[in-house]
Amino acid sequence: MALVALVLAVWVTSGLWWDPNGRAITVNSSDQALFEWLLAFGAHALTHGDNPLFTYLLNVPDGVNLAVNTSITVYAAVFAPLTYLIGPPATFLVILTLNLAATALAWYWLLSRHLVRTRLAAGAGALVIAFSPGMVSHANAHLNWTAGWLVPLLVWRLFALRQPGRWLRNGAIFGVLVAVAFSIAAEGLFFTALALAVFLAVWAAHPANRATVRAALPDFLRGTAVTAVVAGVLLAYPLWLHFAGPQRFHGTGFDPVVHSEDMAAYLAYPRRSVAGEAGLGTSLAPNPTEENSFFGIPLLLLALVCFGFLWRHAVAARRATLLALGVTAVVFTVLSWGPQAVVDGERTGVTLPFEWLGRLPVINAALPARLALVVAPVIGLLLAYTVDRLRTDPPRHRSTGLAWAVGYAVALLPLVPTPLLTVAREPIPEFITTGTWREHVSPGGVLTPIPLTVDVTPDGQRWQAYALSHRQGEFALPAGFFLGPGGPDGRGRIGPVPRTFDSLMDQAGRTGRVPIVTEGTRELVREDLRRWRVEAVVLADRVHGAKYDLDEESLRRAATELLGPPQRVHDVWLWTIPPA
Repeated sequence: MALVALVLAVWVTSGLWWDPNGRAITVNSSDQALFEWLLAFGAHALTHGDNPLFTYLLNVPDGVNLAVNTSITVYAAVFAPLTYLIGPPATFLVILTLNLAATALAWYWLLSRHLVRTRLAAGAGALVIAFSPGMVSHANAHLNWTAGWLVPLLVWRLFALRQPGRWLRNGAIFGVLVAVAFSIAAEGLFFTALALAVFLAVWAAHPANRATVRAALPDFLRGTAVTAVVAGVLLAYPLWLHFAGPQRFHGTGFDPVVHSEDMAAYLAYPRRSVAGEAGLGTSLAPNPTEENSFFGIPLLLLALVCFGFLWRHAVAARRATLLALGVTAVVFTVLSWGPQAVVDGERTGVTLPFEWLGRLPVINAALPARLALVVAPVIGLLLAYTVDRLRTDPPRHRSTGLAWAVGYAVALLPLVPTPLLTVAREPIPEFITTGTWREHVSPGGVLTPIPLTVDVTPDGQRWQAYALSHRQGEFALPAGFFLGPGGPDGRGRIGPVPRTFDSLMDQAGRTGRVPIVTEGTRELVREDLRRWRVEAVVLADRVHGAKYDLDEESLRRAATELLGPPQRVHDVWLWTIPPA
């Protein structure tokens, strides 16, 4: 099982293994740059005694609250030696690959040890969950969402709270696990908690389980209280930063209608699959990283048949579990459709439950489309339970067993994942790799590439990650790719609020035309540079734009109009900014 999981994980990420430092994920190189930076910054913070959850190396002078971003603090600390040894891009690839393999192994362990009797059933369910369309799509650079191995561990430790007389030990272990999960994938932890709450409410209310629930409830409640205390102590500072610290925000700037699941997406095939390669993939997701359902009609039909088959042969206690799984899948399917029903790309105007639920605190920061990720484990469990039943009580007729095998093949083979798409990215300039930047920027001083570092032009954070992981010292950036305040109605936004200098550079790079520059424009630019305390402005020969091509010649001419003639240093154009 370990070998199969690892081979499939390497297969999905194989496009990066050829050259981890020279290739990027095509559809989401900006998020890849962000996670590489988080790994480098986390290692630097650990070895230099800096705050791992707040930094002034980005968004000068205000800084960035990493507690409200995806800080993956545990990964950054655990893999710090590897980051220093092989660099952030290669470490990113190792974690991404291990995430996928570990998710399969963790689900296999939970299924084989606690839920089914045959290892074939456990393996089938685990692989369906770990390499589901949603997991493969989030492998496009999301180290948080691909950490699906956390979910079966959380499920295991939650149900361990029922053990009589061990509430203190079990609660403490669960509290530590919750803190770790929060520090790797806070949004995933929140969704897991919601799913388990729905499941437990239905499961506990079933008449077949009421006696069991009454007997286990005292120890369960004591263990839950211990969990809350332990997790609360470990997460006190991160939670304060998240909800009350500087540079916080409430909600995000993402449109929940845009980032909801198209109802037709459940019947469609994902692009990175055998069916997608055959031309059956669709573009119903808001972007290729958010194909959270995309199960295809055969798999949904198979899941319904499995549910009916299991229900028919189940005793009362098993029916309670099946009912809880079914209700959980339906609830999260409906919530994933967002506040307004969208069918095959068309907004119907029909209001759905998320319209009201999405106004609640914390939930208003969630993307409804990602709630569909809860459905994949339910389908995987149904398939595993069915295989287990067929193995322990084989059908009387061979034709029946053959029909089941054909059904599984037709449903699952089209969803076999294909490798992520990758593209060559521009190498980090020698100006950075040789450490020459230190001759033009004081220790801890501010350097900025042009265009400024944001999600669509992430080069600056890649440069900074290289400098930090190669122990060259620190330089700060006036912008960055992060979530921070400044959005409408007090909500968040990606990156800082634009100012004159970065708006002009963005215009020149996008359009290929030099903006009209007046003396008043130059004064506004000088004011921006003074506010940011910029000492050096740098333009590489080739700028890695994550979403579109950039015109480097127009950027150079525009910067020259604003800042004067540059000097050529190694492979970059450099404008040295005199002190204010």
